[in-house]
Amino acid sequence: MSETHYYGAVINPQERNPREPISYKVYPACLIIVSPVGQIVDMIAQSDIVDFQEKERERCDEAVTVILSSDEFLMPGFIDTHTHAPQFPNLGIGQEYQLLDWLKDVTYPMEANFADPDFAERTYRSVVRRIIDFGTTTCCYYGTVHLDATKRLVDIVRDSGQRAFIGKCNMDREVPEDNLEPSANDSIQATEQLIDYIQNLTQASDSLLIHPIITPRFAISCTPELLRGLSDLAEAYNPTLHIQTHISENLDEVARMGELFPGNTSYADVYDSFGLLGRKTILAHAVHLGDDEIDIIAKKEAGISHCPTSNFNLTSGVAPVGKYLDAGIKIGLGTDVSGGFNPSILNAIRHASIASKVISLQHNPSDPLKPGYNNRKLSVATLLYLATLGGAQVCGLEDDIGSFALGKSFDALMVKVSSEAGNPGLYPGGKEDVDKYLRGMLERFLFCGDDRNISRVYVQGKLIGGNDCIE
Repeated sequence: MSETHYYGAVINPQERNPREPISYKVYPACLIIVSPVGQIVDMIAQSDIVDFQEKERERCDEAVTVILSSDEFLMPGFIDTHTHAPQFPNLGIGQEYQLLDWLKDVTYPMEANFADPDFAERTYRSVVRRIIDFGTTTCCYYGTVHLDATKRLVDIVRDSGQRAFIGKCNMDREVPEDNLEPSANDSIQATEQLIDYIQNLTQASDSLLIHPIITPRFAISCTPELLRGLSDLAEAYNPTLHIQTHISENLDEVARMGELFPGNTSYADVYDSFGLLGRKTILAHAVHLGDDEIDIIAKKEAGISHCPTSNFNLTSGVAPVGKYLDAGIKIGLGTDVSGGFNPSILNAIRHASIASKVISLQHNPSDPLKPGYNNRKLSVATLLYLATLGGAQVCGLEDDIGSFALGKSFDALMVKVSSEAGNPGLYPGGKEDVDKYLRGMLERFLFCGDDRNISRVYVQGKLIGGNDCIE
């Protein structure tokens, strides 16, 4: 096996500095050297490839060289911090509902079909392929309550080469009978079986691409016994396991939570009281958090998955992402299929931009804006960050993915911004100042691009998808 040398334009989000605005860097002529195991071993920001090849002739002779064209660039892969794999057959329907009726009339009936593992396999093969080709290199998947179906999802993701967190949903109350687990103990035992299944697979393949994740659907669907048992289960492993759930998505949901947990002061307090709130917790939505909840989420170092497409589509509200950023909370983006009607993080980026503008329009212009992100529209740099490095931080993987740096895994997209990509809605623009041109290429891709512009999708150095990937 040999190194791979990538030469061309690179766009790289930067680590967040609380004292400075979120930013990214562009490198018109960058050389990224990736080891045979998919790790970045060298990165030369401004490189002359001919000069490098002359100086490192033997090294280059043994390497695979990939030279990007002038209308291509490399960027880190997208990270989807929240989606529901079994809901893909429902994409595009149910937009007239709000959350609780949508679950009852649209979602739970579809998820009941996954009691059939063969149906699950047929569906999940299409789901995973589609998500990868949209540029998602890491995905946080919710399965259903069905253990065998969720194992099929694990197998398919493993075979695809995608990086993922996969969880079996836990629900022992407040759901239809064909989605209801017999007891809290049954739910916990099935979850433990899935965890062991995933961990045995990763040990056998010497790969850490797939991680188990504890998945209580939301507080409403879980008895106190189940919530406590899942918390204990997460703590029983070394290292402790990640947890994903929903919080404060919809006002009726919040009200029902209050009825079921009268002894708790808030939604966040429910999770905290059962030991489910911590630095490995991913909270989806967070549309209607109180200030006390923001404080406790920040203190516990939990992350938020911002799902603006779903929040608009189900009329849930608009999450104040700028306020959460100012509080120091980790934030990434989620597609939340099928509350969200599009499985592409590009779509989530666009709706996150619109959501921030909706919030900024509600600010009284006579009141001076304070420094920070609250009540301001999100910049292109911030949107890129949320889709990449921010998502990596939410997943606890920022030391390995989310940006390009020495020692990190090469999880990347090769993006082609030209008419040759077949997207008539994206104009590449003139090649003025190089820095300006590359920033324009990125912005055009984020707001007008689609899967046709994604030539290659890499995870840990391996080509797993994109238009150039021929199976």
